[in-house]
Amino acid sequence: MNADPFFAPSPIAPPAGAQAITLPGGTTVWLLPQRAVWWPAARTAFVADVHFGKAATFRRAGQPVPHGTTADNLARLDAVLAVTGAQHLVFLGDFLHARSGAADALWGQLLPWRERHAGIRMTLVRGNHDLHAGDPPAALGITLVDEPWQPVEGAEVLACHHPLGIEGSTVLAGHLHPTVTLYGLARDAARLPCFAFTPGLLVLPAFGAFTGTSSQSIAPLAQRFAVVGDRVVEVRSSS
Repeated sequence: MNADPFFAPSPIAPPAGAQAITLPGGTTVWLLPQRAVWWPAARTAFVADVHFGKAATFRRAGQPVPHGTTADNLARLDAVLAVTGAQHLVFLGDFLHARSGAADALWGQLLPWRERHAGIRMTLVRGNHDLHAGDPPAALGITLVDEPWQPVEGAEVLACHHPLGIEGSTVLAGHLHPTVTLYGLARDAARLPCFAFTPGLLVLPAFGAFTGTSSQSIAPLAQRFAVVGDRVVEVRSSS
């Protein structure tokens, strides 16, 4: 019997490489190697910190940063939707990076992408960058909400951008861009995006292809689940 009391089980098999965790209250979610969270019972996928337009903002400041990050982000969002069959996609803040990056070239890529997924409900929980960059255009068909926001009425799951502690609920959040560092035998090290989970809070890695990361912002006792290529694995040590 499904522990989640709100919906019937999803007919879609768990995505390859995903890691299941059970939140307080019995809700099961999957941590995806695409840097997303999948709540199968609610048919809802969550991503955080896409930061559309960030590379363009840096280029306008004269910085030699990569091209193609928007196309990369959209391709990986396509992958999230394909492996989950999600009916609802929730952006946990920082959809846009800055007002200077919200240019016609960006909308010229985002609008056709949104049209291809016209049947999927999308919601943006505004983050700190969104407040400065402004809301995306109405033509994108994205519902705009402020944190904390309850994706499913009656469920003990709240969507936020900032990692808030809210008694009686589990908050899904971004903002921190968490990573872990794994060490090899020959002084090798690999820094990888990760999910950080403590009872009441699940922080997602930054989804955007051009974002900063931090290993210092994770609670010391948090469980860390690293994105290692095409799978998510729990790691016991990090820095």
